[in-house]
Amino acid sequence: MKKAIARGWGVGVAATVALALAGCAGSNGGGGSVSGDNYDGPKVEITFWHGWTGGAAPTIVPKLIEEFNAEHDNIVVKNVPQEWADIAAKMPLAIKAGKGPDVAVLHGDDLATYAAQKLLLPADDIVKNLGYSADDFPPGVYDKGNYDGSQYAVPWSVTPLGLFVNNDVLSKAGITEIPADKDGYVAALDALKSAGVQGEWVDGYVFTGTFEFESLVWQFGGDLYNKDVTEATFNSDAGVQALTWMTDLVKDGYSPANVAQDGNIKALLAGETAFNWNGVWQTTNTAFGDLDWAAAPVPQIGTEKAVWSSSTHWVFPANKGQSEDKTAAAATFVKWMNDHSLAWAETGELPAANTVREDPELLSTYPALEPFIDELDYAHYETVSPGINEANALITTAINEALTGKKSPKEALDDAKKKADAILEQNKAKYGG
Repeated sequence: MKKAIARGWGVGVAATVALALAGCAGSNGGGGSVSGDNYDGPKVEITFWHGWTGGAAPTIVPKLIEEFNAEHDNIVVKNVPQEWADIAAKMPLAIKAGKGPDVAVLHGDDLATYAAQKLLLPADDIVKNLGYSADDFPPGVYDKGNYDGSQYAVPWSVTPLGLFVNNDVLSKAGITEIPADKDGYVAALDALKSAGVQGEWVDGYVFTGTFEFESLVWQFGGDLYNKDVTEATFNSDAGVQALTWMTDLVKDGYSPANVAQDGNIKALLAGETAFNWNGVWQTTNTAFGDLDWAAAPVPQIGTEKAVWSSSTHWVFPANKGQSEDKTAAAATFVKWMNDHSLAWAETGELPAANTVREDPELLSTYPALEPFIDELDYAHYETVSPGINEANALITTAINEALTGKKSPKEALDDAKKKADAILEQNKAKYGG
């Protein structure tokens, strides 16, 4: 793993703004405001819940918090790392009891579920007074924090899919350039096949096959759901084209059948395949070692450039009796963390703040991130809708059924659509809207 980056932590914005938090129900604080990136109220301790328990994060996060605490005499941040599954199980009940965190991080596909249950403070004033707008982040990601007309979140990181390449395997097939479009990709797969190599091992698992499928749906001009997320549309012509492309990889001998979970990345590392559609997080995979590898944008197979990406966001929990001062201090912490997020690339995620990603130091320290940054102009993020994850799981089921030959791509997607629509109807009744 690359050495943790050492850098001077930058200064915040100079403008003085007040945090308008009068609408926070049950507030017991008062007088706190944000001056640039400095909360000026009485001394408070704020708790920060997050699920960053693996990789470089357990080193980076405490270091950042220690630095923040040293710079702020009136704020003490208490770091509370735990597994994401534990946060999902504990945080809603804790917030309702007034014992949740003052600030937390959520994935983009969880935001609407929390907001619909009134577990988060509407953050329009917070975001505005910190000086943020959609233009401060990659296109499309800021809007993922918006639910029912209110902004509930500040983006923290983005994690697009990319193409990982074993250069040694490409060389055996006489390929000198990484393909960027359908014709080039098919030509490369044919050349690899002639050299006895199955060039892309495709699977039906979330972090590879599902994200590849979703990228292809968007590339073929489709979408996963309609605009108001009342109907699944992943079984459209675009969806069928996407899944047929993947099943044809197996049918045409470019991929083995029944690839096991993580089998494709292991095959890439072992020199058994040349290409793997995978997330930016693989750039920190120490198993690459001395392998001659490269990363590139995913090839454009359809008519449009598109790629899947996830996102993580800062949120402000609506604890029963939440202190306005603590929320104001939490906002200061969020702004400071985003301003100082360059080292977050050590975890294999891209900082969401444009100013940080545009710092030349980022790519000079982490050059493998360049193709992923290049993709952000056409990345697609999570669907904003309460309870969406249950419907999303059916996409993975359909991909697996088609790749294993249990159903045709159309049949698998049609069946998944029917079940997903029923879930969306249930979600509407459960969460409203």
